[in-house]
Amino acid sequence: MTRIYLPGILGMAAIVVASNILVQFLLGNWLTWGALTYPFAFLVTDVMNRVYGPAAARRVVWAGFAVGVACSLIGTQIMLQGDGFEYPAVTLRIALGSGLAFLTAQMMDVAIFDRMRAGAWWKAPLASTLVGSSLDTLIFFSIAFSASLAWIEPAANPSWAQDVLPLLGVGPMVPLWASLGFADWLVKLALALIALVPFRVIVQKLTQPVA
Repeated sequence: MTRIYLPGILGMAAIVVASNILVQFLLGNWLTWGALTYPFAFLVTDVMNRVYGPAAARRVVWAGFAVGVACSLIGTQIMLQGDGFEYPAVTLRIALGSGLAFLTAQMMDVAIFDRMRAGAWWKAPLASTLVGSSLDTLIFFSIAFSASLAWIEPAANPSWAQDVLPLLGVGPMVPLWASLGFADWLVKLALALIALVPFRVIVQKLTQPVA
């Protein structure tokens, strides 16, 4: 049975690892390259859910969570140099926010998809991804950067993320992390729509009768 789930597990692991690496590289002023790869974790979860059911999807999510935790633990041991200071590549707040956001959002995705699986083919993946993506963004950016949660790791409070600037450079004045989160959320919404195409193709390929 594990062999059946292996492609999903490997796909989820690859997305998590790639996103952990690419999140360190900026794409313009408000995004990182990781914002373009991470949303496809929902595609993997939804394909597994549609083809093999919610139990299989949860197994893949737990596998992705384990990979994410491992990457975070490795990142906390890698020290970087900057402005005369040494600091870990991954802080406790970012590791905690990433892990909780991933697990909560993906499990919510599985639950919503399963409740809506009897409807039109596109409703379950779209609705579950939209809700899961929104939850993921809210949890991660709040835990990782919000000033109100600085007590989690006082020594690594990212003060730069709390600089007050116009939202995405043009809107009302908000902390920088709110702009980063909002831009990340917009990308997730766009990719949720785009991912419907590969979702349909992959599901049809996996469920077509063997000649």
